Amino acid sequence: MNGPRLVMLDDVPPQPWRNGGGLTRELFTWPAAGPWQWRISVADIERDGPFSAFDGVDRWFTVLQGAGVRLLLPAGAVDLHTGSAPLHFAGEAAPGCTLTDGATRDLNLMVQRAAGRGAMQRLQPGVGWTDAAPLRALFTAQPLMLRIDDQAAVAVPAWSLAVSTQAAHQRWWADGAGAAPQAWWLAFDPNTGASS
Repeated sequence: MNGPRLVMLDDVPPQPWRNGGGLTRELFTWPAAGPWQWRISVADIERDGPFSAFDGVDRWFTVLQGAGVRLLLPAGAVDLHTGSAPLHFAGEAAPGCTLTDGATRDLNLMVQRAAGRGAMQRLQPGVGWTDAAPLRALFTAQPLMLRIDDQAAVAVPAWSLAVSTQAAHQRWWADGAGAAPQAWWLAFDPNTGASS
């Protein structure tokens, strides 16, 4: 069984946002050919302004660095900081974003809604992660050791993504996270007949 692919944040060139309010590093998209259905990226938000609209897309957003942001969604304002749970919202919402106190670095997951089910959750210390989704990943802002089932542990450096496209029902563990890990599990379970 092949181990996960590692993608280092610093190896990915930044691209300006469509609306000019920040920079994005696209760490992984699936499928490799054609329009993406699952997209993992890290953004640097440099100034207040609205997010870009993504019609038909479910989004998850969490703050990695910085004081935080306030997002103005149709249901009201949501304040997010580095300890907050990932926020799930519709890409059509294109929320307004106000920086709490300076720039932030943020983790984003996007899923084409019609293509399948996505998920993002913060890693819990000492708790393994099993999911039926074949596409799974770990993003970490700190160095960790990742174990998958009974395979040898893999070192995952800080500010990197470990991703597998053949991970259905595997049990993933991350060691070395400490009491307040800065790491997140991400998944995508494509509908039957989706691209491979």
